[in-house]
Amino acid sequence: MTLTFHQIHRDEFNTVLNLFKEAAEKIAKMHIDHWQYWKNPPAEKIKWVQDGIKNNEYFFIKNTSNTTIGMVRILNEDHLYWGDQKDAALYVHSLMVKTEYNGQGIGKTILKSIEEQAKAKSCNYLRLDADSKNPKLCGYYEHLGFNKVGEKVLPISTYNLYQKEIL
Repeated sequence: MTLTFHQIHRDEFNTVLNLFKEAAEKIAKMHIDHWQYWKNPPAEKIKWVQDGIKNNEYFFIKNTSNTTIGMVRILNEDHLYWGDQKDAALYVHSLMVKTEYNGQGIGKTILKSIEEQAKAKSCNYLRLDADSKNPKLCGYYEHLGFNKVGEKVLPISTYNLYQKEIL
């Protein structure tokens, strides 16, 4: 499956919030308390998205029909979750695939593409986090070869920190 990454612009902010809300509703139906703040996001989450868009870190994921099927945020540094790090890495946040495209291996394809970007940038790791209250998501990342290397406690939740070595 061929997927393309399209830079998200400021005028697409509401679309980003709607994608987060859709993901929160999907997760709630699974009886998992994860991302529920996106149904009515607090000011710090709104700012987090605005800053990410301003810094060109958010991307829509589109298929060959140019249909938006998901989104992701890719950072070169992640001080909030990871602090200062010596090794070069890319950091993945806000990865979501629209419900109608679940079960098609799209998440895996997106992560593989970001891993290739990291390799091209001579990064040593691909890093991400997952809410510890979402064991299915944590297991998914572990199945894809990510290793849990720590935890980060934030006011909203506790997050498992995962990394995958770029070979």
